[in-house]
Amino acid sequence: MSKKENELTSEPIPFSEINTANAPRGRPFIKMHGLRNEFVVVDGRRHPFRPSVEAIVRICDRHEGVGGDELVVLEPPQSADACAFMRIFNPDGREVEACGNATRCIGWLCLQESNRAEVIIDTLGGPLRCRTAGEKKVGVEMGQLRTGWQDIPLAREMDTLHLEIGAGPLQDPVGMNIGNPHAVFFVDDLDAIDLTTYGPRLQKHPLFPQEANIGVAQLVDSRTLKLSVWERPGALTTACGTGACAAVGAAHRRGLTHASKMTVIMPAGSVQIELKEDASVVMVGPVDVCYSGYLPVIE
Repeated sequence: MSKKENELTSEPIPFSEINTANAPRGRPFIKMHGLRNEFVVVDGRRHPFRPSVEAIVRICDRHEGVGGDELVVLEPPQSADACAFMRIFNPDGREVEACGNATRCIGWLCLQESNRAEVIIDTLGGPLRCRTAGEKKVGVEMGQLRTGWQDIPLAREMDTLHLEIGAGPLQDPVGMNIGNPHAVFFVDDLDAIDLTTYGPRLQKHPLFPQEANIGVAQLVDSRTLKLSVWERPGALTTACGTGACAAVGAAHRRGLTHASKMTVIMPAGSVQIELKEDASVVMVGPVDVCYSGYLPVIE
């Protein structure tokens, strides 16, 4: 990764070239984003990188660190065919199972590095296959949507097609898991919903022992959804790849659409979601590189 940093980041100038001659240098990083969902990426495949919770919080802090929605650390692959094992950490330091936007970004890096049309990334949720889908666009086979109450997981047995929770205008969501837990609410007018008011209490509802990502979706037509997501650990995101997968799956489960391919529009742009007959999901969306540099030396 380090050899290509400047090639990947011709604009703007990388941090590593901005008056760092006398500054102590930490680990090289690349900052990327998928629909403005921002990631600090560190390659730990040759030299392990195991930051403390305090270090992760500082790295993701937009005032004291690089700033990002998640820290992504690459480790040696755990399967013979994979290019890397991807670990994902939220800004509060907690490790999470999945992130669709981060997977596209890491997929793009591995595709560039290997000069292949397809790569596999190992994750806590299992291997994910990524392929080139256009100029700075990546398709990811996200795995199967899981709908059992233990799989989400819920604190007690319940029909996951109609979860018995709600807040204000948000009622009767669909529960599912696509590497991480989601509750999807359907509304007639997404613009009328203040998710910053209702998202935090729903995220931490006792029904979700691991908390949940809270999606609010509006069906525009049979092939288009509008979506807003309140993400763990507590933020309104510009885009959520797993949330888009969950929203399409929820729309199918509710019988709102039968289209196998849908466009999901989020505040920062759109992704294309394909739901296959076996409930597996393919997501296609953009990636971009912000800049590269060196992490501060954190004691």
